[in-house]
Amino acid sequence: MAREFSIERMRNFGIVAHVDAGKTTTSERILFYTGMTHKLGEVHDGETVTDWMEQERERGITITAAAISCNWSKTLETDRKDKSKMYTFNIIDTPGHIDFTAEVKRSMRVLDGAIVVFDGAAGVEPQTETNWGYADEANVPRICFINKMDKLGADFDAAVKSIEDRLTKKAVRIQLPIGAENDMSGVIDLITMKAYRFGGEMGTEVTEEDIPSELQAEAEKWRGVLIEKVVEHDDALMEAYLGGEEPALEDLKKTLRKAVIANEIFPIMTGTALQNIGVQLVLDAVVDYLPSPTDLPPVEGINPKNDETVSRQASDEEPFCGLVFKLQDDKFVGQLAFFRVYSGVVKSGTYILNASTGNKERVGRIVRLQADKRAEIEAVYAGEIAAMVGLKEVKTSDTLCDEAAPIELEQISFPKPVVAVRVEPKTKNDQEKMSTALRRLADEDPTFTVSTDEETLETIIAGMGELHLDIIVDRMKREFGVEANIGQPQVAYRETIQGTAEAEHKYIKQTGGRGQYGHVKIRIKPLESLAEDETVAKNVTREDHFEFVNNIKGGVIPNEYIPAVMKGCKEAMARGLVAGYKMEDVSVELFDGSYHDVDSSEIAFKMAAINAFKEAAQKANAVILEPIMKVEVRTPDEFMGDITGNISSKRGLIEQSSELAGKTIVNAKVPLSEMFGYTNTLRSMTQGRASMTMEFNHYEVVPPNIAEEIKRSRGL
Repeated sequence: MAREFSIERMRNFGIVAHVDAGKTTTSERILFYTGMTHKLGEVHDGETVTDWMEQERERGITITAAAISCNWSKTLETDRKDKSKMYTFNIIDTPGHIDFTAEVKRSMRVLDGAIVVFDGAAGVEPQTETNWGYADEANVPRICFINKMDKLGADFDAAVKSIEDRLTKKAVRIQLPIGAENDMSGVIDLITMKAYRFGGEMGTEVTEEDIPSELQAEAEKWRGVLIEKVVEHDDALMEAYLGGEEPALEDLKKTLRKAVIANEIFPIMTGTALQNIGVQLVLDAVVDYLPSPTDLPPVEGINPKNDETVSRQASDEEPFCGLVFKLQDDKFVGQLAFFRVYSGVVKSGTYILNASTGNKERVGRIVRLQADKRAEIEAVYAGEIAAMVGLKEVKTSDTLCDEAAPIELEQISFPKPVVAVRVEPKTKNDQEKMSTALRRLADEDPTFTVSTDEETLETIIAGMGELHLDIIVDRMKREFGVEANIGQPQVAYRETIQGTAEAEHKYIKQTGGRGQYGHVKIRIKPLESLAEDETVAKNVTREDHFEFVNNIKGGVIPNEYIPAVMKGCKEAMARGLVAGYKMEDVSVELFDGSYHDVDSSEIAFKMAAINAFKEAAQKANAVILEPIMKVEVRTPDEFMGDITGNISSKRGLIEQSSELAGKTIVNAKVPLSEMFGYTNTLRSMTQGRASMTMEFNHYEVVPPNIAEEIKRSRGL
């Protein structure tokens, strides 16, 4: 089976936005206009393709990222069915709710571009900022689509200003709306200087016409701004423009494309997906300005055999290299491993290497993704996104590659859970099934964790928010048939140290016969972040929020006992020192000790390390950390005083307030422990006229009086 479309005619992009900005509605229009569907699905009817889960359709929100493949020919092409003029799109529709932010982060890692959708009346919203940050981390080129211009209160200029103020100064208008609210009727393209109207059934008839005379002056003004921004990225164009020569259309588009791919310009487009205005032109812009896999630098990784840096070009001729970015349990075929191919070709029935585990795996079946539907294919080529069925030991972030040319790509990092609840099965039959269900759900979602309380032996599940855990419990019931009782949400506190300390412990136990002897001296200090160009020394083991430095000289502790010392320190950290919460961000240095030829053992050194760590942590000022949330409240101005006073009473810090679309926006940082039930409080304070969004921001040391309350609540 040969590649159907050349890699240069491929676009991998995501659709991202804050919840309720019209992201899924935009995705449904894309599927309709590309011919993937023949009936428009609407979110309010629960009939969308990309929101296929029962919970998504019931709640009207996107929970899991859905992948779709489709083809597109540019809107005004004379023969739009000519395959030589077609482009293939691999699209991922991502969630907009903060509780499912992991879906956005992992999708950004494997995408080459993104369409960021904005509500024309709300402008930039909190999750948009978070998603934009993920795109910045991954260097993903973006097109901005200001949607919902038919909505009451829609204001294109205000939305653009919010992008410039809160996201980037590099955003540039390449379109203007014709009208707004009920008068929204089309768009003006500032590159072609033409107006476009969308008529016929579902806006399928796109017509090009002259710009309305009353908008001509404004269009010329913003076209001038656009040209000035574009020519900055080409010396020849800049020189010609300063000499009074306007760039040719093709030169303008070519230079704009170069700037977009380099993340130097983010084009702003507009329309209303619900009223079928502007979506086709966004797809044309994907073709014109977003990169193909060959437009981007080669992907880099580490050869696991020698730790040398290696790279792979986006080419079918290179050795196979791909990244697993998502796992999904399918009741019909088992576990699906979503992956992006960066180089080479992988075929069903062949053997590949999982470079992250060192295991060899057989590729069973490969399927192309159409949301919840699967189309079986024989091979996947460089640049494509698909899913494998039948891999036995694979996790999110694992690198799959050719065994003869191993490479391990950088893993995807995910935010830590901040809310936890206790969960117990309702019946003995449920108990047997619950552990299986939780394990599979945790494999799918890296921001969902399962643990056991060592004192009560209760199962504790943790996630990004109350909605996240609610969906998990609902999925346990629907997909695995597990009924469970859920406790009250609890804050996922952490512990750390603020100072440096040393401790020594000799673990000696003599019970007749062979005894136990382990002796360690350790030094602990707060873990510092590595600089971008800093590498870890050979005697340092660095893991997530933990570092172990082996500075043993002269064999005073034999090498075979060193791992036991590290394990003991990690166990002590897992139990915490202040209130029993997991300790993080600690660097442990083992610098001295001794052993006994007969009595020393791994268990003795592990116990010595546990006791030494506890003693050192007490000296190093161990403290409790609490999650601090970034809170944004949008309210009518008359309730501003009540809201700011209420936030201050919750130990909140108000950072700024601004105006947008007739409402005041309050941005604050507030401890999560103070925010449970805040939505109901906000409704009662504002007669239901204010709204609130919240996302995790950082961990911060708990004040002493609150720390004492936490310790008392845990019986300490």
